[in-house]
Amino acid sequence: MSRGRIGAIDWLIAVGVAATLLVAGLSGQPPGTGLDPIGYALLIIGGLALVARRRAPVAVLAGTGVCALGYQAVGFDVPAVAYLFAVYAAVRAGHRIVTVAVSVIMLVALPLAIMAAPADLPVGEAFAHARSALELAWLIAAGAAGEALRQAERRADEAERTREETARRRADEERLHIARELHDSLTHQISVIKVQAEVAVHLARRRGEEVPEALLAIREAGREAARELRATLEALRDDDRNPPHGLDHVPDLVQRARTAGLDARLTIEGHRDDLPAEVDRTAYRIVQESLTNVARHAAASTASVRIDYRPDTLVIRVDDDGTATTDAAPVPGVGLLGMRERVTALGGRLRAAPRSEGGFSVQAELPVDQPS
Repeated sequence: MSRGRIGAIDWLIAVGVAATLLVAGLSGQPPGTGLDPIGYALLIIGGLALVARRRAPVAVLAGTGVCALGYQAVGFDVPAVAYLFAVYAAVRAGHRIVTVAVSVIMLVALPLAIMAAPADLPVGEAFAHARSALELAWLIAAGAAGEALRQAERRADEAERTREETARRRADEERLHIARELHDSLTHQISVIKVQAEVAVHLARRRGEEVPEALLAIREAGREAARELRATLEALRDDDRNPPHGLDHVPDLVQRARTAGLDARLTIEGHRDDLPAEVDRTAYRIVQESLTNVARHAAASTASVRIDYRPDTLVIRVDDDGTATTDAAPVPGVGLLGMRERVTALGGRLRAAPRSEGGFSVQAELPVDQPS
C-alpha cells in the first residue's frame, strides 16, 4: 500500500473519530459552563491526533489520554474512543510496556478527573462514569488486537525473509554448480592446448627453426582463454568467503597487461571514499573487459587506464592506440554489450568509440550515492 493511500486512511479515521466524539458531546448533556468550548476542542483534538498514530504512537497515546481526562474533567461524559485507537496503534508498534503503564494511569486518573467535573458527582457515580468512559474489556480488546496484528506482520516479514534467503542460497548453489561444471569440462582441455603450444614453441626455438605464426597465435589464445576462464570462475564463485574483485585489484590487471607485452599505464585522480559494492565491482569489470579487448582486437602497443574519483561520480576511462578509426567503427561485441548493461543498471553512462587521433576509448561514468 502506498504512503499516499496510508495517509488518506489515517486522515479518514482521525476525522471520523473526531466527528463521532463531537456528536457524542453535543448529543449528551453538556455541563452548561464557560468551559464548554474547551471540552469541544479537546474532543476534536483527541480525535484528530490519531492521524499521527503510525509515526508517533506513544505521543498520540499520551495526547489522546490527556484529552480524555480533560473533557471528562470539564464535564463531558463521552467514551475515550480515541484513546482506544491509540492503545491499538501503540501495541501494534511494539510499545506494550508503555501502553500498559499509561493505561493503568488512565484507569486511576479518570475517576479523579470526573470527580473534579462541575457536576460534583459522588465517588460511586464518578467510578461508574469512569467505567463507562473507559471499559476495561474494550481496553484489553484494543491491546489484544494490536498485539495480534503485530505478531501477524512479524510472521509475514519472517516468511518473506526466509523466502529471500532460500532463493539466494539456491542461486549460490546453482552458481557454484556452474563453476564446477566449467572447471571440470574446460580447464583440462585448455591447459592441454596451452602446454602443448608452449612445448612446440620451445622445441622449435631450440632447433633454431622459425616458429609459425599460427602456433604463436594458438599459444597466445590458450593463455588468454585460461585467464578469461579463471576470471569467469572467480566471478561465479564470488561469495562472502571469496569476495568479488574491485578497484583495489585494478593494478593487478594493469600489471598482467604489461606482462603480456602491452605498455599499460594506470592513473588515479581524486580521493577515494567508500564505494557501493556494485559500483566497485562494475568498475573493475569495465577495466578488465577493456584491457582484454585491447589485447585481443586492438593490435595496440600502449593503453592507459584512468580512474577519476569525483564527489558524486566515478569515471573510468581506458584508451589505446590500436587500429580502430572513426571511419570504420567496430561492431560492439558481447563484452561491450555486457559493460553497457552493467553501467545502465547502475544509472550511469558508457561511451565506447574510436578516438579521433586513432585507437579506441571506453569511458564509463558511474553515480556514487553520497550519505545524507
